[in-house]
Amino acid sequence: MAAQAAPGAPGASDTPLDTPPAVPPAERTVIENCAVATVDAQDTEHAAGHVVVAGQVIESVGAGPAPKGLENVVRRIDGSGHLLTPGLVNTHHHFYQWITRGLATDHNLFDWLVALYPTWARIDAPMLAAATQGSLAMMVKGGVTTACDHHYIFPRGSGDLVAAELAAAASIGARITLARGSMDRGVKDGGLPPDFAVETTEGALKATEEAIDSHHDASFGSLVHIAVAPCSPFSVSTELLREGALLARRKGVRMHTHGSETVEEEKFCHELFGMGPTDYFESTGWLGEDVWMAHCVHMNDADIAAFARTGTGVAHCPSSNARLAAGIARVPDMLRAGVPVGLGVDGTASNESGELHTELRNALLINRLGAHREAALDARRALRLGTYGGAQVLGRARETGSIEAGKLADLVLWKLDGLGHSTIADPVTALVFGPAAPVTLSLVGGEPVVEDNHLTNVDEEAVARAARTQARRLARIAAGG
Repeated sequence: MAAQAAPGAPGASDTPLDTPPAVPPAERTVIENCAVATVDAQDTEHAAGHVVVAGQVIESVGAGPAPKGLENVVRRIDGSGHLLTPGLVNTHHHFYQWITRGLATDHNLFDWLVALYPTWARIDAPMLAAATQGSLAMMVKGGVTTACDHHYIFPRGSGDLVAAELAAAASIGARITLARGSMDRGVKDGGLPPDFAVETTEGALKATEEAIDSHHDASFGSLVHIAVAPCSPFSVSTELLREGALLARRKGVRMHTHGSETVEEEKFCHELFGMGPTDYFESTGWLGEDVWMAHCVHMNDADIAAFARTGTGVAHCPSSNARLAAGIARVPDMLRAGVPVGLGVDGTASNESGELHTELRNALLINRLGAHREAALDARRALRLGTYGGAQVLGRARETGSIEAGKLADLVLWKLDGLGHSTIADPVTALVFGPAAPVTLSLVGGEPVVEDNHLTNVDEEAVARAARTQARRLARIAAGG
């Protein structure tokens, strides 16, 4: 055994070798005097409460002011007139569509896709970077702290689109699940995308695996997850779905696709596969607790039961469903059956507002037009869809989606004492039923991404200019200019 240096001798340490080095106490942020909607399992709320953040996690939450004597408090925020909630979680989006908004405004889904695919197939890395910044900036400014982007357009010669998107997202500071999409069924194979816009099956699988190996981070509090995400039954082959499921489960990542969005899709699946979308997905390995699907508008009782039995999640996109006249998803029935449901903005070519607060309100209002009428959803269930429900669908419910000690400090402080909300006594009702509330503070892992309704990490005007430049460039290229 090697001799140890005597205390005070060269090479000696005043700390015993078996004592770990001292760890400095985490810096604390205290938010108090605000209404708090925790969205925990008991839906605990405090009319006037506090949250203590230590480093990147929530240390404590409770009624009244924060405990006295807290050490290392670097910031103390008086939340009077505000509501504190978990950060919103967007479970389905197409960031690239930020630069093709306002087109094909009177089309159903299939006609809309046919109209826009030729333009989208010209997207390159600078365009996607600008669109990502624009999409994510809009969402984060409106209270989103975690977002999923389903990107499935990979034109040949367009550059490293995955790296471009993730770099742009990192500049904003939000968490992201990049659902690496793919399409291998072009027009010649009976699909909707033009043949020049699709990948080969082998190429799509290889590129998806490379994205996982290069970028997926499964650690607690990571900013980047990668999911396997073939686009839809009418744009991918059965082989790509089956092999994609095997890839995802071998790599331990989640799976995402579009499902049961329109009556046209239902007809397509019956004609091509001899069964409806849900049965087709189950036959290819695409139902399970590691799967979530966007839209799920046209689901019968058996479909909902299959989702509940397997734990398959749903990204409910009410504004996009209305924009494209797809229909009203049976969200109350899904929730009653135990299906995990979150909210999605969907691409901004079918939801030009581009932010999730609208979806809280529209989920409630649109579902009340269905069979359950005024009992369909209430304000608190809508908020749960946009927070904990979304975290559950993305597989991050142990980290975020509710305000609980030990979870990540992904928090939003909404200002509710201004003109738009001051006469609504209940703060959750004010947030969901009222106009978009200003965000006084938004934290991602304890770090501010919004302060006083302004993004902290990027220049909003610069983001807008870059997106406008790339939108015009894409339009010019698509027109042959």
